Amino acid sequence: MSEQLYHVSSSPHIRSQVTTASIMRDVTFALLPSCLFSVYWFGLRALVVLAISVISCQAAELLYFRLAGKKRVAYECSAIVTGLLLGMNLPSTIPLWIPVVGGFFAIIVVKELFGGLGNNFMNPALAARCFLLISFAGPMTSFSVKTASSNIWLGAASVDGLSSATPLAVIKNAGNSTEALPSLFDMFFGFTGGVIGETSILFLLLGALYLVIRKVISLKIPLTYILSFSVFILINNLVKTGTPDFIGIARQLCGGGLVLGAFFMATDYVTCPITPMGKIVFGICLGIVTAVFRLFGNNAEGVSYAIIFCNMLVPLIEKLTIPAAFGLSKKGGNANGK
Repeated sequence: MSEQLYHVSSSPHIRSQVTTASIMRDVTFALLPSCLFSVYWFGLRALVVLAISVISCQAAELLYFRLAGKKRVAYECSAIVTGLLLGMNLPSTIPLWIPVVGGFFAIIVVKELFGGLGNNFMNPALAARCFLLISFAGPMTSFSVKTASSNIWLGAASVDGLSSATPLAVIKNAGNSTEALPSLFDMFFGFTGGVIGETSILFLLLGALYLVIRKVISLKIPLTYILSFSVFILINNLVKTGTPDFIGIARQLCGGGLVLGAFFMATDYVTCPITPMGKIVFGICLGIVTAVFRLFGNNAEGVSYAIIFCNMLVPLIEKLTIPAAFGLSKKGGNANGK
């Protein structure tokens, strides 16, 4: 009995059943509703793009491990999540070799060359999307829309040459465009043009709810991001027109990749702050930068660039928001100032 009472094991003394692999599986499950809707809306070609993205990321990881002579200790499923997120950030009409280039860039250049999972300084999927957007601007910004003549299996991709501006582009060019503003109903449920994974806010929120219930993500970053973005847009509307235009703000929230980015990419464990106050500061920075890009940039979107830009600010944010140890002040003295 005495031996059991005095037995002390090595740390950590409290162990969790949560692993990197289990977290990645939860994220994959959370993304599935949006992926399934995209296959319905954009057709089977969306499924092909998603599959190629996932396979390319897996192949790139295996190739790097083989060439570098590294041994995989345990498979953590992160390449699957990177591939899914990359595919969801591509149009369904993209040439099929481009997801391959993006997958290899995301895994080898952004992730493995910086030391692998846990060492990359920005989100690999978003870094790959920005790289592809700069390198292949035409195919990356060509969006097809589903019509009555669309093939049920191929969706919007079956309509040759029929393309349309995304809801955000219509909103940005509202003063110079004859196109009607998109309805909130269509934008919320996903009946619009855009990249594969950003259109249906409903299914993205269902996936986000699953992650919150499973305690994979907290709401600090997504809610701070969305709130600060909305406040910035509100202030801009008041300055320009004198009216708040809440419908316009709702369209901005439902359009583009803001919801996808806020819940699934800004919350990436590796590239977001770990301090409680740092998460709030990070979310505020994301909201402001995204709003600035959308309102004053040439492109109607801005989420991808905002997230990777703020990813690079994370070390500074964490340095400024490290909480003081119990009984000590932030300057290094004790709580009494000595």
